[in-house]
This record gives sequence, C-alpha cells and structure tokens, in this order.
Amino acid sequence: MRQQWLLRAIGALVLLTLAIPAGAEEPLRPLSVPARDLPVPTTVSAELQKVLARPVPRPTTMPTTAEGWKKLQQQVEAIGETKAKKIAAELGISVEPAEVGGVKCYRVTPKEVARGKEKFLLVHVHGGAYVFNGRLAATGEAVLLADACKMPVLSVDYRMPPDYPFPAAPDDVIAVWKAVLKDHDAGNVVMGGTSAGGGLIMTAMLRCKTEGLPMPAALFIGTPGADLSKTGDSVYANAEIDHVLGRYEGFIESCVRLYAAGRDLKEPLISPIYGEMKGWPPSVLISGTRDMLLSSTVRTHRKLRAAGVTAELHVFEGQSHADYLGAFPAPESKEALGEIAAFFDRYLKR
Repeated sequence: MRQQWLLRAIGALVLLTLAIPAGAEEPLRPLSVPARDLPVPTTVSAELQKVLARPVPRPTTMPTTAEGWKKLQQQVEAIGETKAKKIAAELGISVEPAEVGGVKCYRVTPKEVARGKEKFLLVHVHGGAYVFNGRLAATGEAVLLADACKMPVLSVDYRMPPDYPFPAAPDDVIAVWKAVLKDHDAGNVVMGGTSAGGGLIMTAMLRCKTEGLPMPAALFIGTPGADLSKTGDSVYANAEIDHVLGRYEGFIESCVRLYAAGRDLKEPLISPIYGEMKGWPPSVLISGTRDMLLSSTVRTHRKLRAAGVTAELHVFEGQSHADYLGAFPAPESKEALGEIAAFFDRYLKR
C-alpha cells in the first residue's frame, strides 16, 4: 500500500509540473552550486592526467597601458617561441618566414609531405586571445598540424592590439586568403586554428560570403572564440575549473575588450556565432568537458548543422581549453590531430 501511495504521489507531482502555465512560473533563479573537489579523471592517459592536474590560474591584474600590454606580449611570445622551436626540431618541421598578401606569415613544411598532397595547403590562424602568440609563437599549432596532416601549412601572423585592434586581424586573414586563391584552387586548400584562431576563421567565412570569395574545402574550428561576450552555459559552469582560461573576468575579458576596441561584443564580425553560416565548408570542431568554451563550440556545431553544413564535434574527456595542443604528445592529442587530418583528407580534391 505504501509503495502504491508513493507512486501515485510522484505521478501527481509530474502532472502538476506539466500543468503549470508558462505565465505563472516564478522568475528563473541561478543554481547555487556547493564547493566541491574535482579529482583528476582516471579515464584519460597518464600523460594527460599530469596536464589536467595543473592549477587554475589565479586572478591577475591586467595591463592598463599600451606599453604594459606590449611587455606582456613579449613575455608570452618568448615562451611560445621556445616551445614552437622545440616541437619543430623534434618533429623535423621546417619553419620559414614569408609575406603573403602583404601580411607576415610562416611557411611550415613537414619532414615528409604525403604523396599526392604536394598541391594542398592548410592556412593556419593561431590562437592567443586575439592579443598573444605573434611571431614564431604563432607556429606552435601549425607545426603539429603540418606533422599530422603531412601537408604544407601557411601560418598567418596577423596584427594584434594594442596597436592594431579589430578589424586588423580579420583583414589580414582575408588578405592572405585572397593571395592564396591567386595560385591555388580553393578545393585544394583547408583552413584551421584554435581559440581566437577558430573565431577568426569563422569571421573569415562571413567575409567570404559578403565579398563573394570562394571558401576552403574544409575547416578545423578548435574550441573557437565564437562568442566574445559572457554567454553560454560553460562560461559559468566551467569557470574556476578550466585550468587554461580560469574564468571570463580578468584575463579573457580584458583581452577581448582590447581587441574589440569599444565595439559591441555581439557584433557578428567580432562574435561570428551571430552571423549566417549557410553555405560554409564542412567543419570539424574540438573541445573538452572542462573547456570554458565548450558551449561556444557546441553552439557553433549546432548552428552549422541547422544551416545544413556537414559538421563533426569531438569533445574530449577532462580537457580544458585547447588541452589537445598543450598536452602533446599525449595519446589524446595525437588522436585529436588524427581526427583533423582524416577530416581534411575526406574533403580535399584528389
């Protein structure tokens, strides 16, 4: 009898919940989550576990002058350059400066270009919160992509704030793309990048539609800066959990506002998720369960699918923002890079 009463009570509660008119609902309240410990997941490789155990960055005071920003840029670029050179040497990758379309770039050539891929090109756009990773630091991801895809890569060293805020970066990406189209069939070229790089690639696609330019054969959009405003579930849910980004306030917010230079952060050419995606190339997207930009990646994937675009989404266990790059050569990093290479191979002209 007691069990029957309990079942009837639960059923009544369910029916009552369904019967509440929308207009009678109370104002939505934020969910208060108690403090808790998050263990390093045992469901990933030992190599990745060491990366995931890194502490979340503490709040920091950001520069308030152009000189302060430039000093910080130099410090970050020195670290990135050292890492990029080390990985290039280990993988036998050649990195040479170039100028394409009036923009500083780097030609990144793998130790061995796969047979039949000599005519292909991957245009790479680097990450760094739209402010960091210029010069040789720009090539860290490009080196990994060149090795995984076994094809030449052109890495764009776009202009950045404080001297060159929006629209300098997307202008540079489009200038390079126009130059590439002069001696390449668009069907033989793919484009890829992570974080700010992913966001700039999305902006470039919006510009291609507006300017009537051919688009690449396929895109790799890694945990993109698709929405620079504080919007999306994971911006809140993974704050203080993402060991790379930490939280939106402070570092990230300061960088995106420096880049946007007073413009509305939801303007489509700044936050391209608000733009029209119909007709975009097939795209592969990557994120992780602890990535603060997981929602940005998921929302981009769903919008691409709604626009009829072929799109794959790969979400990796336990990873924070772009850990598939920072954890190299962990097995998960090689797996992610392998997914990108395989995706490109399906859409490049043979």
